[in-house]
Amino acid sequence: MSVETIHKKFLFNNLFIYLKSLVLLMKPRVMSLVIFTSTVGLLTAPEKISFVQSVLGIFFVTLGAGAAGALNMWYEADLDKLMTRTCLRPIPTGKINRNHALIFGILLSIISVSGLYFYANFISAALLFLTIFFYLFIYTIWLKRLTPQNIVIGGASGALPPVIGWTIATNALTLEPFTFFLIIFYWTPSHFWALSLYKAKDYEKAKIPMLPITDGIEQTKKKIFVYSLFMLPIVIIPYYIGFVGELFLIFSLILTFYYNYVCYDLFKFKKNKFEIKKAKKVFSYSIFYLFLLFVLFLVDQIIR
Repeated sequence: MSVETIHKKFLFNNLFIYLKSLVLLMKPRVMSLVIFTSTVGLLTAPEKISFVQSVLGIFFVTLGAGAAGALNMWYEADLDKLMTRTCLRPIPTGKINRNHALIFGILLSIISVSGLYFYANFISAALLFLTIFFYLFIYTIWLKRLTPQNIVIGGASGALPPVIGWTIATNALTLEPFTFFLIIFYWTPSHFWALSLYKAKDYEKAKIPMLPITDGIEQTKKKIFVYSLFMLPIVIIPYYIGFVGELFLIFSLILTFYYNYVCYDLFKFKKNKFEIKKAKKVFSYSIFYLFLLFVLFLVDQIIR
């Protein structure tokens, strides 16, 4: 093998690693959730648009989520290197230059918002801009290092994608898509507080004021359970306003009752202590729970 061939192979491998790192900057797991929830919002809307418009709309929403993720990693690079959960991200490992991440995030933001405005409508583009702005400036820069309520208020940014999916199809904000917003908004605290219980040492090391650190284990367990109870009236609202039928109501309540149970099971453990297995169960089931709720929205629309 010649020196030139080795050099080309080396350059190709470096390019592949760099491009892969750019994808990781966009938080693919979060993007997959955004694809799913925004698609549900789009498909449950009363107005239908072409397949191409739908794909382009969801693509730009997902790109916007990726932009928010990249900007989040740019700003939090100093924290990420301190935590076991995030220390292998592209910036802490040196695979991506921090300034490159900033430029990449800004470019993605401009492309996603502009693209959604051009291929969809102003309302959708404005909501996507609000999502990116809220996630970066309100949650990441302002709240995350300031208050244990960071995830409660910051959850609003993660709750907007299905609303955007709806507006892509309708070019209007009505009552129905806000039920998506409420479900994700009230689901978020218990989900992330369960994670923060067994990752508390990480957050403490990074000096992030998560609830177990500021209020203690007992208060965290209590609030996880309380927020799971909030989900009961929240899943009834879509049925109450006539957005869904009995099928959604019955099965969403069954799923929620079980969510209440696993959160209570975590709460009732010894005072000021928790069982890691039970905290992980709450965290894992919460993901499955949210996924099934949105599947139910689709199924309900199909059979009605």
